[in-house]
Amino acid sequence: MNLDTFYYILAGVLVVVGMVGTVLPALPGLPLVFAGMVLASWVSGFEKVGWMVLVILGVLTVLSMGVDFVATAMGAKRVGASKLAIVGSIVGTFAGLAFGLIGVFIGPFVGALAGELIHTRQLSQATKVGVGTWVGIVAGTVLKLGLAFAMVGLFAFAWFF
Repeated sequence: MNLDTFYYILAGVLVVVGMVGTVLPALPGLPLVFAGMVLASWVSGFEKVGWMVLVILGVLTVLSMGVDFVATAMGAKRVGASKLAIVGSIVGTFAGLAFGLIGVFIGPFVGALAGELIHTRQLSQATKVGVGTWVGIVAGTVLKLGLAFAMVGLFAFAWFF
């Protein structure tokens, strides 16, 4: 196997791992996708995908990082979450990783619920905050997936046309 083939395989692995990372919060999803695309472009001498496309992909990558924080914060703020609830949702997200895909979706809800329950001691408010925070996280994930597929589509279009 020559070095170019190795680099193309590495670029493909980065893109695939990055796509998985759009759902799993422990992985920097779209930055990995972007890194794979830059690597593939570099190996081809930037002949198939030029700098303009890479700049657009870089902007989409930065945008995706902001989407994550904004969507979660909007979901939490919309239902009046306390700072403890937001910290709880972050802790719950990472704790949920130990329980696989189900934990990734349930962890933020449980963490926000626990944080708000500690703060207000009112189960109804804590449940509302848990659901609101979870909806924000899910919305952010859906938006990141959309950006990921847009990036892959743009890259493929530039590569083949």
